[in-house]
Amino acid sequence: MKTFYSLLLFSFLIISCKQNATHTTKTPQDTPKQQKFAIIIHGGAGTILKENMTDSLEKAYKAKLTEAIQTGHKILENGGTSLEAVQRTINVMENSPLFNSAKGAVFTHDGKNELDASIMDGKTLNAGAIAGVTNVKNPINLAYEVMTNSEHVLLSGKGAEAFAKEKGIEQVDPSYFFTEKRYNSLQRILEREKQDSISKAAAFYDPFIKDEKFGTVGCVALDKNGNLAAGTSTGGMTNKRYNRIGDSPIIGSGTYANNTTCGVSSTGWGEYFIRGQVAYDISAQMEYAKKTLTDATRNVIQEKLTKLGGTGGIVALDHYGNPSMEFNTKGMYRAYMNDQGELTLGIYEENEN
Repeated sequence: MKTFYSLLLFSFLIISCKQNATHTTKTPQDTPKQQKFAIIIHGGAGTILKENMTDSLEKAYKAKLTEAIQTGHKILENGGTSLEAVQRTINVMENSPLFNSAKGAVFTHDGKNELDASIMDGKTLNAGAIAGVTNVKNPINLAYEVMTNSEHVLLSGKGAEAFAKEKGIEQVDPSYFFTEKRYNSLQRILEREKQDSISKAAAFYDPFIKDEKFGTVGCVALDKNGNLAAGTSTGGMTNKRYNRIGDSPIIGSGTYANNTTCGVSSTGWGEYFIRGQVAYDISAQMEYAKKTLTDATRNVIQEKLTKLGGTGGIVALDHYGNPSMEFNTKGMYRAYMNDQGELTLGIYEENEN
């Protein structure tokens, strides 16, 4: 009888262990904190060194990043949609000559400004993008119009401009985009081309980011309804030719949003971001490999993109509102605000403020 009770007790212990193994209860530390809303932005990544930045220029960047993110944060706080927050936040940076987007766009080899942008809705997976436009004041607004009022995802050049006119999107004379510093940057490159062959890196030269320029602006937002949206806007590469298009208007490369995983906006050497489908890869790793946003962004930017030879970074939010600001360059203009109104602001590699 004693043997029988011993076996019964042993069997009970085995069953209990199996149940505990298959029904593990998460601790509070394992469960991410759900933000009611959140927003994150970038203003370009590259060789951004403190010793190359004047105090006045650093203050100007911080002020404009703060203005931009607070614009979107207020919309979200008041119950606005993530799509609206993304547009209005990006508009602030598009209207500033500090960033390589719209007003501050770099010049092509032919002395023009060709603008690209994209936006994506994480709830519906609908998206809109435009490339190579020359007279649209705020490219992100046209990308939104393509998403919501056309059967297409990507429009380019004259066709995109004609669509903008039909939909009443504000258009300007191309001279609106002229800034002296961007123009002088092109002239220096053209002069060097006359003297000798130019390196790949020199094609990205910019007065605000020494030696290399991967200038783009982007935003990801999570609203009170739990919807993610992401958007990206850029002037592309200094001295670009042949109507070159980078990653910014390419869904899955420069922009991606999915409510089940995350929203991502990229900035970097576009050709590599296209080859690696960087924004979508982050989402896919979260969906299929069940990685956290932090682990997915670190793997894609620090390992896969770096191994491929690409440089740049991303900003992203997961569906909890948790942020990632991952980059493999010397700096990235970036900011994040949570539902408590706490602001995180950064420029340099070591998170110097």
